[in-house]
Amino acid sequence: MQKIYTYKKLKWIDLENPTKEEVDALEKEYSIEPIVARELLAPTLRPKVELVKNDLIYIILHFPAFSRGHGEESDDQEVDFIIGKNILITTHYETINPLYKFTKLFETNATLEKVDIGDHAGYLFYYILRELYGYLEEELDAMDNALNNIEERIFHGYEKQMVFEISKVNRDLLNFKQATRPHQEVLESLEHAGVKVFGDTFAYHLRAISGEYYKIANFLESNKETLEELRKTNDALLNTKTNEIMKTLTIMAFVTFPLSLFASIFGMNTSYLPLVGLKHDFWIIIGIMLLATIGFFWFFRHNRWL
Repeated sequence: MQKIYTYKKLKWIDLENPTKEEVDALEKEYSIEPIVARELLAPTLRPKVELVKNDLIYIILHFPAFSRGHGEESDDQEVDFIIGKNILITTHYETINPLYKFTKLFETNATLEKVDIGDHAGYLFYYILRELYGYLEEELDAMDNALNNIEERIFHGYEKQMVFEISKVNRDLLNFKQATRPHQEVLESLEHAGVKVFGDTFAYHLRAISGEYYKIANFLESNKETLEELRKTNDALLNTKTNEIMKTLTIMAFVTFPLSLFASIFGMNTSYLPLVGLKHDFWIIIGIMLLATIGFFWFFRHNRWL
């Protein structure tokens, strides 16, 4: 599906799941290299930036997506950009919310005037990428809120349940890092290609795009560090609880074993047993066992094992 948006001399062509006919028409109209045109028809595994005929820049970037909610399995969303002096072509293979949001700016030219969209398509690309990185920042902010919720629940006694929650957020952060890590090299290469096509005056905006990426990368690292600290804290609390349970079970076993042995001895079928046959012999034996139990607990308490 192809949509065309125009503003003054600028034209933005947005393709979602492009057909071969649509791509062939663009190839002829804008003299796109055939190898580049073929790449627009299907997702590409590796991000890249390429200068085509010194007047077009071809960029492939992948963005993490969590359309089914945090913690669910997610796929990367690819966006291909072809940027010329007055033309921007974007290609993607599913609906991308930030791009859809940006199309609303073209509903009225007055909105674009307030944004100061610039006089060539490089500025259009700059604002679209800002929108995409802004969406990523919202995703990271949602993860940060999830980490705060995990922290609160850890210290309210839900350590066991938080093991799974921590693992889900960790998977999201790993997917996020894998998708965005190649952006650094692509944006560095873009700074050189962008200056060739749009001139030195556009260098500031190219560096600003890199700045948006580094802001996301730093936010991501901050979330990862927080997650690791929460994981360590949660594991420590779980280990402490486990050790307390094991200590309690060990003490109970240590107390009950001699009592069971004592009871077994007096249950032996022999011709002579001490105390057996005396008046109130049952209560005497029970009393001895109770005293032994109290003595054991006093010993453990005295040694601060309880």
